[in-house]
Amino acid sequence: MTDKKRGSLRKIVSGIVAAIATAPDRTSERDTPKESVVAEWPLPPSATLGSSMRLKGIEREVRARLPWVVRKFAKAETGRIVLRMLKTDADAFPAASATISRTLEGIEALPVLPREAEDILAISARERHKWLKDGRLKSIGTRTVKMRGRSKAVTFHVFDPRHIEDILDRDLASAWREEDAREVTENRRRGAGKAALTRAGNREPKARSARSLGKDDAPPPKLEGWDTFEAEGLLR
Repeated sequence: MTDKKRGSLRKIVSGIVAAIATAPDRTSERDTPKESVVAEWPLPPSATLGSSMRLKGIEREVRARLPWVVRKFAKAETGRIVLRMLKTDADAFPAASATISRTLEGIEALPVLPREAEDILAISARERHKWLKDGRLKSIGTRTVKMRGRSKAVTFHVFDPRHIEDILDRDLASAWREEDAREVTENRRRGAGKAALTRAGNREPKARSARSLGKDDAPPPKLEGWDTFEAEGLLR
C-alpha cells in the first residue's frame, strides 16, 4: 500500500510540474510597451517663472479644459506639456490636442496663485499677507473655488505674473524684508522709551507725596535769639 501511495504522489507532482512547464509565458506580454501617440507643447520660462508649483498650476489649468477621461493623459514636464495617449484612444487625440493648443495660447498671462507667488519669490505666507495688506504686493482680483474635502468655498487673491516677475527680477522681496526688520527694531526702541517714561511717571507722584509728608511732620524751625527779642518787649 505504501508503494502505491508513493507512486500516486509521484504522478501528481509530475503532473503539476508538467502543467507549469507548458503554461504560456505572459511576462513578455506585460513588459512589452503598448504603442501610443504623443504631442508636445513648449512652455517658456516667462510662463513658469522657474517654479515647479507654477508648472503644476499650468497642468491643472490644462487638465481642467479636457474631458474627464482624457485628463490623466496630459502632464506637465520641465519646459513642456505632453499629451501621451494609447492608440486605442487615438480617436480622442485630435480634439484633446486642439484644446491644449488653445489653452496654452497666452498662458504667460495666467494669474499667479498665492502658493505659486510664495514659491516664485521664496517668501512666507505671513510676508505675503503683510505685503498684500500694505500695498507692496498688488492683487489683480480674487478667485473663489470649492476645495475638495471642504464644505465651504475658499476665496483668495491672485496676482499678475508680470508684477511677480518684476518683484523677482529686482529682488524686491529681500529689500522689503530688510525694511520690515528695521521697522520692527524701531518699534521696539520706541516701545522701550514709552515704557521707561511710564515707569518714571508712576514713580514721581510717590516721591512728591513722600516729600510732602516729611514737611508736615517736621517740627517748626527754631530762630536764634528769639527769647531775648521777646523778653525786651519789642513786639508789644
